Formats: sequence, structure tokens, C-alpha cells
Amino acid sequence: MKRAGNLCSQIVTFENLYFAAQKAFRRKLDRTSIASFYFSLEPNLISLNEELNSWTYRPRPYRQFEIREPKLRRICSSDFRDRVVHHAICNFLEPILEKRLIFDSYACRTGGGVHRAMKRAQSFSNQHPYFLKCDIRKYFDSIDHHVLKRLLSRVIKDRDLLKLMDLVIAHQPPDALPGKGLPIGNLTSQHFANFYLGALDHFLKERKGLRGYVRYMDDFICFGEAKDDLNQLLIEIRTFLRDELKLELKEKVVRISPVTEGIPFLGFRIFKKMIRLQRPNLIRLRRKLRKKEFQFKKGLLSEKDLVNSVNSMMAHIGHADTTALRRKEFLNWSLA
Repeated sequence: MKRAGNLCSQIVTFENLYFAAQKAFRRKLDRTSIASFYFSLEPNLISLNEELNSWTYRPRPYRQFEIREPKLRRICSSDFRDRVVHHAICNFLEPILEKRLIFDSYACRTGGGVHRAMKRAQSFSNQHPYFLKCDIRKYFDSIDHHVLKRLLSRVIKDRDLLKLMDLVIAHQPPDALPGKGLPIGNLTSQHFANFYLGALDHFLKERKGLRGYVRYMDDFICFGEAKDDLNQLLIEIRTFLRDELKLELKEKVVRISPVTEGIPFLGFRIFKKMIRLQRPNLIRLRRKLRKKEFQFKKGLLSEKDLVNSVNSMMAHIGHADTTALRRKEFLNWSLA
């Protein structure tokens, strides 16, 4: 497949920056700093356009905060003008990277998502008796900048775009290791990270001939006919990750088992004929419901937002076999 070129000049146009800003604004105009950018939108975009064209553009410092979903994660929030640049890049980069991804990669893709990944894994569980479940250790923090740039240069030949992406990649939080890691909160980080493990996808599908395989970001499952085959494959995966991508597996969650025991994947346990919600996910769901109820009673959340939030949570677990659970939770929640 040919490398893509002549892109940067299109990315930094006023028209593309305006389109990118509209994407970045979605559902965020209630925030003061973003509203301020919006009210002076044209001069802000003209200034950003001039900086990008003159190569004087530099990303601004991150705002950092922590969330626990379920484990503690440090999120880096970019300045809004930098988010506009990220969207502007991804307007052109996303379709290019999309062409390089295999069918069974489900993160950061139109038509992908958690629930499609679950259903695909369930389909493979009906075709193969064993599975190998893996996760990458500290994935976003471990992505190697040199390797990422090398991989990007294989699909993009536009030197100016590569130079602009180098600026984005090199813009690290203060506590990051030199030459390592991508901030979780950036749109570019999501696409870079998904593309980075595409090298593993192609290794497994094309060089190893693996037919049953599903990946959602850094969680992936390999299906096989025998435990010995999967144990040998695991050795080769470790070697490939170490030598080619400078990554390590999270060994405590590596598992080779019969599919009849259920596959732990994306907060659910997948069986041949059913999908169950894992207990840690149920506990988080109940905490979120109590938090939303508390916010509503204190006047911090409107009835419309409360209903939308609860409906969203119930729709998520509704992709599993949770009818009785949802009825019970609604009853308990409404009486609380």
C-alpha cells in the first residue's frame, strides 16, 4: 500500500481548523475557557493558522487530574487550541490509519466499540476450544516514541506532517519518561496507540496465520485448538512485543483456559451462549447510580441528565444477559 503524501498543507488550512474546532466544541461550550475561545473563534483560528504555517506553533502545558475507572489513571487535558490541532490532524490521519487496521481491531473505529468486540469474541468461542487472554503492562506510558515515529513513517511520506506529529508526540507531561508514553486524554493518542499495536495484529494474522483473534486497544484474545499451541504463541508474542514494540505483557492477567470457563474481556465474562457482567463492573455500576442519585437530590444534576446517564449505563450492560439484574437495580435504585 502506498504511503500518503501532500497532507500537511491541507491540515493547516483555516477551513480544516474551523471544521476541527466544531468537532472539539461538541457538548463542551459550558466550560469557561472553551466558551472564551468560541466567542473569539475567527481571530483564534487565524492566529493558530499563522503559527502552524510559520512553524512557530508550540503546544501549551497540560492540565492534569486523576480518575478511578476502575484503577487510578492520570489524565492529561490539553489546552483547547491544542485539541483543535489534534482534531485537524485526525481529520486526515484517521482514514489513513483505518486502512492499515485489521478487521478484528475494535477501538477508536466507526463501527467498532466494546460491544462489537464482545460479540466477536463470543463468536470465536464457538469455533475454538481454548483462548489466550493478554493485556499490555502500562500501555500508554510504555509506547516508545522512536518506534511510533518509525511506524508512522511507513504509512506517511509527507515530511511536514511527520514533523507536526513529532511535536504532538514529544509534548509529554512533566512526569513522563524521556521518549516514552502518550497522554491518555488526547485524541491523537487514542489513534496513535491503536495503530501502534496494529503491528502485533499483522504479525499474528499474517505471519502466524491466527484465525481467531480480537483486540480492543491493549486487551487482546487469541483462540486456538490446544493449550500447547497457545503457550508457544505466548512465547512468540512476548518476544515480538519486546523486540519490535518495546512493550511487556501484564503477566498477572495472562491466561490460557478452555472457553467453557468464560473469557474475561472488557468488564464482562463471555461464554458460548451468554455474556455476564463481571462483579467489579457491577460494583462500579452501583456506585455510579448512587452518585447520580445524590447529585440529583442536591440539585447538581437535572432530571433529563439523570435519565440520560442512567439509560446510558443500562444500555451498556444491556449488551450482556442482564435482564433480571437491571430490573433488580432499577427497583433498588428507585426506592433508595
